[in-house]
Amino acid sequence: MSRLQVVSGKGGTGKTTVAAALALALATEGKRTLLVEVEGRQGIAQLFETQALPYEERKIAVASGGGEVHALAIDPELALLEYLQMFYKMGGAGRALKKLGAIDFATTIAPGVRDVLLTGKACEAVRRKDRGGRFVYDHVVMDAPPTGRITRFLNVNDEVAGLAKIGPIHHQAQAVMRVLKSPQTAVHLVTLLEEMPVQETADGISELRAARLPVGRIIVNMVRPELLDAADLDLVRTTERSALARSLSAAGFGGARRGQRAERLVGPLLEQAEEYAERHALEQEQRATLGELDLPSHELPLLAEGMDLAGLYGLASELRKQGIS
Repeated sequence: MSRLQVVSGKGGTGKTTVAAALALALATEGKRTLLVEVEGRQGIAQLFETQALPYEERKIAVASGGGEVHALAIDPELALLEYLQMFYKMGGAGRALKKLGAIDFATTIAPGVRDVLLTGKACEAVRRKDRGGRFVYDHVVMDAPPTGRITRFLNVNDEVAGLAKIGPIHHQAQAVMRVLKSPQTAVHLVTLLEEMPVQETADGISELRAARLPVGRIIVNMVRPELLDAADLDLVRTTERSALARSLSAAGFGGARRGQRAERLVGPLLEQAEEYAERHALEQEQRATLGELDLPSHELPLLAEGMDLAGLYGLASELRKQGIS
C-alpha cells in the first residue's frame, strides 16, 4: 500500500475512527505507523484513551505482532514557527511574532499557507529516514478534513500560487505536491450506507480525480448486521396480517384469549419488519451506487455497544481480514 494514507469523509461517518483503525491495521509484524491529526480536535487521543497529543510524535499503541502506532497533532502556529526557523533562522523573532499575534494572523488570512504547513509536516514524515537509510515510518496515516474540503486542502500548490511564486514557501508547496500526486499517496473516503454520505463520497472522488490526486479505497463504516435473508424479506412483503395472527395463536401466544392478543402482537412485529426491509433496500441501492465508482471497498461493522479501545482494535483486525495490512 501507499506510504501516505489520507482518510477523509463526510462529518459523522467516523473518519477519525477509521483512520485510527487503519493505522493499527498497517502497524503489523513490527511495522511503525504515524497517525497525524490536522484539525485540532484531539479525536485521536480520545480514541486511544490517552492524554491530549502535543506537537511532537508520541507512541500511543502497540499493534498486533509488535508493531507501533505513533501519533502527532499538528498545530499550524507551531508548524509555522518551525518553518520560519528552518528556512529563515527566525527562532527568537518568530516567537516574538507569535506573542504579537502575527503567526495566528498569517495562518488565518492565508489558508493556503496553513495547508502547506499541515500537509508539509505529514509529507516530511513520509520522506524521513534514519541514519541507516531506512524510512522511520512504514506508513503515515492522516486524519484529514471532511470530503467537502479535502481536494482544496491537498491541492496546496494551486492554493499558494497567488501568494508565493518563488522562494521557500513556493518550493515547499511543490515538494509537498510531488508526494501528494505520486503513488506514495492514497486518499480514502469513509461513508455510510446513506444517500447524503454516498453522494458526497461520489462528488469528492470526482473532484479528487479532476485535481489528479490519487484516490484509494472506499470504506463503508457502521454497517448494520443483516437480520433477515432474502427469503425472510419476501415473507415480510407477502405475508398477510391475519395469517400471521393465526400462526401466532396456533403457536400458543396470548393464553386463553390468544386470538385477540396475537392480533395485537402482529402490528408492531410487522412494522419493525417492514422498517427493516425498507432500510435494507435503501442500503442495497447505496451499495450499488458505490459499486459504480469502480474503487476497492471495505465494510466495517456498527459497534452496538459504542466505540472503545477494544472496539478500535476489533476494527483494525477486520481491516486486516479484508486485505489491508
